[in-house]
Amino acid sequence: MQTKLFGYITLLLFSSFCVRSQTIQEKSIKKNITFLASDKLKGRGTSSPEELLAANFIAEKFKTLGLTPFNNSYLKSFSYKKNLNPHDTSVVNIAEKKANNVVGFIDNKAPYTIVIGAHYDHLGLGHDKNSLDANPENKIHNGADDNASGTAGVIELANYFSKNNTIEPFNFLFICFSGEELGLLGSKKYCENPDIDLTKVNYMINMDMIGRLNDSTKKLLIYGVGTSPSWVPLIDSLKTDFSIKTDSSGIGPSDQTSFYLKDIPVLHFFTGQHADYHKPSDDIEKINYKGEVDVLVYITKIIERTYRYPKLGFSKTRNPDNGRKGFKITMGVMPDYTFDGVGMRIDGVTDGKPAFKAGLIKGDVIKKLGNTEIKNVQDYMKALSDFKKGDTTTVNVLRNGEIKTFSVTF
Repeated sequence: MQTKLFGYITLLLFSSFCVRSQTIQEKSIKKNITFLASDKLKGRGTSSPEELLAANFIAEKFKTLGLTPFNNSYLKSFSYKKNLNPHDTSVVNIAEKKANNVVGFIDNKAPYTIVIGAHYDHLGLGHDKNSLDANPENKIHNGADDNASGTAGVIELANYFSKNNTIEPFNFLFICFSGEELGLLGSKKYCENPDIDLTKVNYMINMDMIGRLNDSTKKLLIYGVGTSPSWVPLIDSLKTDFSIKTDSSGIGPSDQTSFYLKDIPVLHFFTGQHADYHKPSDDIEKINYKGEVDVLVYITKIIERTYRYPKLGFSKTRNPDNGRKGFKITMGVMPDYTFDGVGMRIDGVTDGKPAFKAGLIKGDVIKKLGNTEIKNVQDYMKALSDFKKGDTTTVNVLRNGEIKTFSVTF
């Protein structure tokens, strides 16, 4: 027993202090995002031929890096049911579809495993209801930030942890999920049918939209810090140039949620919302490649700091109250989730939607909607639930230091 304990302590010390030969490469990140977000892949819509092309591309990267496949394949298929007429609720035409997660493993013969994941699917040609473009049909939604950036991050971290000269005290499971845009389908399906015992998973790192770091604010959002008592002190112990904004909840609109619901600690990294979100304009020339390198380096530091712990403890968190009560109206604005002030700052306005027609613009801070005072995004979502299609109300916004009132019709 003492010999094993001494060996484990030695391993931890060696892992923490040895000099690495592997670094995060901006060139490879750019190359991978450029391919994944190219017109050739037509937006990587779930179950499309181009999504399979993307899956095979990722699988080939995993193979080149020497990651181990399960059942002799990096592709892990799953089935789901989809309404083939999403725009016509009067027609129900359900078909069973298939898609693929891409999975690779680094077996360090350790008792526990770290999962690193991101979704690689996007909105394809805008046929589903998820696009925020005014006229999305048949437009390629390349999804450079959402989520070619996170997918490239998984590939780069797989390269980093497979090519360094460090003895890691944990195994690594790298997963690129499909079907996230349709409701976290890939990660849900994977957690229902995993390749390893999920009780042996130490924690899960998720990357969704990490390619648009603002060089001025350097704001990095980290969700899930309440899912383990170790996360906050660990993050606080790291010196960084980032302006870190944290959220405790393990539940959120990305794939970390599926793992949290299996009682696994999670962290989700996100560089912030922008006006190109879910639009055809989310293209490669807008990616901050150097910023993504910085984010990935920071993530490696967090992972390496966890080597000091045999296994992280898990904590349940309060589920966020997003105020959704089944309402079916929208103003057509994109919230700025990095905003720390009072109110809800608008990060983008969709052409033709109620906010656009009312005269709201990017940068406006919504302070009141109808009779509801708005202090944050949650208040805004709750306020929306009071209205139905055809209603007209007032919205007060802070613009250039002045409160302005607009009339909006849903």
